[in-house]
Order: sequence, then structure tokens, then C-alpha cells
Amino acid sequence: MRDPENIRAVEALGIDWMGFIFHPSSPRNVDSRPSYLPAKAKRVGVFVNADIDAVRRIADSYQLDIIQLHGDETPEYLQALSGFTLIKAVNIATKDDLLKTEVYEGLADYLLFDTKAEMAGGNGIKFNWDLLSGYSGQTPFLLSGGIGPDDAPLLSSFRHPRFAGIDLNSRFESMPAMKDIQKLKHFLEEYE
Repeated sequence: MRDPENIRAVEALGIDWMGFIFHPSSPRNVDSRPSYLPAKAKRVGVFVNADIDAVRRIADSYQLDIIQLHGDETPEYLQALSGFTLIKAVNIATKDDLLKTEVYEGLADYLLFDTKAEMAGGNGIKFNWDLLSGYSGQTPFLLSGGIGPDDAPLLSSFRHPRFAGIDLNSRFESMPAMKDIQKLKHFLEEYE
């Protein structure tokens, strides 16, 4: 999210969290502060293998509520950011990928299960959600990866004791970093 009017329109839909990507190679990178940042929705800063001091500086500047780590961050990296609400993304392709979550127990407040791909996030590709039946960790998780406007009925029937929410990204965009308000509105009406 970068465009102030688009940020306002998305926030008006009543969403809980809004993501701001701080990764220079992403087409969604926020390279300058938008003139409007959400006042009601929590602000999530998304980082990929970023310098810890830079994460802290950006978190302070943008008054981030949550930090999402979408790279190869180690448990020690998360420990260095204690005091922040943390989401650690884990890329999933097979059930063995769920084993990567164990080292983040007690460090991440949430996990985000995304599709394993070359680019970190925003690929628009869904992974096999049935694999998550093998997740037995205690950390709540968000579901991501290729969720689109027509997936509301499927998500409404998805069940797991640690399922905490969904991350809507590339398939709800009219272009990178610009959300399609009608697609989001339709999805939210169907999902509720």
C-alpha cells in the first residue's frame, strides 16, 4: 500500500491489518511515506532479510504495530526484535516445510504460511492447504499465497485450531501496491 486514497478506501472496508512492504526489490516497495497512513487498521511492515537497525528505524517512523519477516530470518534475528509483535513467514510446498516452524515457537506471535516460490511473497500462487493438517505448533497462523476473490467459500470452510486470519495480496490488486476495492469488498461480503 502506497497510494493515500487507496489506503483510505481499503481501511474504510473495516479490515484489521494493512501491510506496507519495505523491500527495495519488490514492485510494492514503499520508498516514501504516504501522506495518509491507516488510523484504525493496524500497520504491518513487511521486511525481507533487512538490517535490524533499519527495521527499528522504519517501525518507529511509520509507527508500525506489527513487523512481518518474509526472508531467511533466524530465531536470533527475531529475539533481537523482541518487544514488537512479530509475524514470521514460512514458505510451504511439502509437509516437511512445516518443520521449519519449530524454531520460531515462543518468538513469533504469528506465523504466515505462504507458497514456496522464487520471489518472497506476492506470487499469486496457492499451495495445498491440506498440508496444514500436519501443523501442530502452538503459534497462531495466517494463511497466504494466491488467495483470490473467489476463494471466500473455501476459506469459510477452512478449519484449524491455530488459524487466525488471512493475508490478501496480489490477486486483489489492479496493479502492484494498488488494491481493487470492489474485489476486496466482494470477498469480505462473501467471507463474513
